[in-house]
Amino acid sequence: MIRVKDLKKSYNGTEVLKGLNLEIHEGETLVILGRSGVGKSVLLRQLIGIEKPDDGSIEIDGKVISELTGSSLYNAVKEMGMLFQASALFDSMTIEENTAFYLVEHGNPEDGRPLPKKEIHERVQEALSMVGLEGIEKALPSDLSGGMRKRAALARLIVYKPKIFLYDEPTTGLDPITAMQINDLIVFIQKKLHATSIVVTHDLCSTFHIANRIALHHEGKIAFISEKKEFSKINHPVIKEFLKNSVPEIHP
Repeated sequence: MIRVKDLKKSYNGTEVLKGLNLEIHEGETLVILGRSGVGKSVLLRQLIGIEKPDDGSIEIDGKVISELTGSSLYNAVKEMGMLFQASALFDSMTIEENTAFYLVEHGNPEDGRPLPKKEIHERVQEALSMVGLEGIEKALPSDLSGGMRKRAALARLIVYKPKIFLYDEPTTGLDPITAMQINDLIVFIQKKLHATSIVVTHDLCSTFHIANRIALHHEGKIAFISEKKEFSKINHPVIKEFLKNSVPEIHP
């Protein structure tokens, strides 16, 4: 369970998060829907501890991570993984090296013991197979298409099997067919690893394909949250305006 209470964050005097409250249930896929530039990615950075809120708290499995620093923070969030919008692969490393990075640096996710090269190789092969990237281990990120880079970045998360996946605009910049492939992978990973997934996006088609629940991020707060099948039925002008003015990508 993740609880976010009265979260506030400003940059250069501009309020982005304005007392945001949110609860995320274990094992669900929660999509945080909102227009570009409203602070959805800012929320993800607070959740994983990359940034600190100005006020409010974030509690994950009973630990208030917004109050932690250093090794205490690392231990609290080490079972979280984030897919960044631009994939954030290491340009000078092969796809195999990128995928193995966590295991090489941190060892076995369960106990921190160093892993033999053979076991790392096997885990990397398994992760790449799950995202359909067998046979490209020696390629560099620059050799891949945008969709393949997204899948490689997903493999880098899968290899250490975090309990919580954070996705920052996972389909942005992708063509409709590739975007749907990424959506299907998000659903597959959630079911295969029994993970909790938090996805921020402005893509309505993606939202209704992958979500268990949908939260609308509006004016620095979560304006509404509901089960997917109920979201579009909510009779409120904020939701109606968002659904009307948002032009979803059409996926075949």
